[in-house]
Amino acid sequence: MRQIGSADNPRFKALRKLLQSSQERRRTELSLLDGIHLVATYCDKVGMPEQLAVSRSGLADPEIAELLRKTLRVELLVLSDSLFKQLSSVTTPTGILAVVKTPRPQPMPAALDACVMLEDVQDPGNLGSILRSAAAAGVRHVLLSERSVHAWSPRVLRAAMGAHFVLNIYEFVNLLDATRAFPGTIIATRQRATRSLYDVDLTGEIALLFGNEGAGLSRKLLAVAHEVVAIPMPGKVESLNVAATAAVCLFERVRQIRVSSKR
Repeated sequence: MRQIGSADNPRFKALRKLLQSSQERRRTELSLLDGIHLVATYCDKVGMPEQLAVSRSGLADPEIAELLRKTLRVELLVLSDSLFKQLSSVTTPTGILAVVKTPRPQPMPAALDACVMLEDVQDPGNLGSILRSAAAAGVRHVLLSERSVHAWSPRVLRAAMGAHFVLNIYEFVNLLDATRAFPGTIIATRQRATRSLYDVDLTGEIALLFGNEGAGLSRKLLAVAHEVVAIPMPGKVESLNVAATAAVCLFERVRQIRVSSKR
C-alpha cells in the first residue's frame, strides 16, 4: 500500500494523464475504470487489474474493503480524498479506480451473426449506452468506424456499466467493407424513412446501422442497406437520440425473437 498526498507524485500524474488523454491511453494500452461496480465486474469477468487507487474515505466502504481483500496482490495506491476527486469523472466519487490493460483490437471474424455498426458516434455517453443496450439485448458484436469516440475512454466505460467485458468491440473498422462482407440483412435507421421498424424482420442475421448524432448515416452506408427504417413517433418531437434509437431497435429484435419462439 502506497500513500499519496501530493499532486506532484509521479504515480498520481500518470493516473491523471490516463484520465485526460486518449492519446496516452492508446500509447500505454491502459484504461481507467471508475467505480466499485465497474472494477468488480472487471475482476469477475476478466481478471486482476494492473493497479488500484482508493481514496482514504473509500477504505472505510465495506464493498471496497471486500474487493481489496480479493485483490491483495494488486498494487494499491491510497490517495487523499482531494487528490482522488481530481481523478474521478463523477460528482460524488465512489472511492476506487482501477488501471487495466485495454484489450487489443480483435481481428474481424470471417462471419458475424447479429451486430451493431456505428458510424462516427462522438458522444461517450451515447456510445456507452449503446454498448449497454447491445449487451442486454444479447447482440455480442459492435463495430465502430474510424472516427467514432474511443470505446475505452473513462466516460464510455462508466456509461456502459461493464458491457465492455461481455461484448466483442471492433474499433477503426471500415464499415463500408464490413457491410459488403456481411452475409445477412443490413438495416439502416433514418429519421425520415417511410418504412417502419416494426414492419421489418429483425430475427435473423442482421446488422443494425446507426450514424453520427448530427449528420446521421452517410449516403454510402445508406446505399448498401437492404432496409432503411424509422421509428414511428406519434408524439410532438422530431427525433430520438442515437442511444435511444439503438435501444428501441435492439429490444424490438428481442421482442420479435420471443414471439417467434412461441409459435
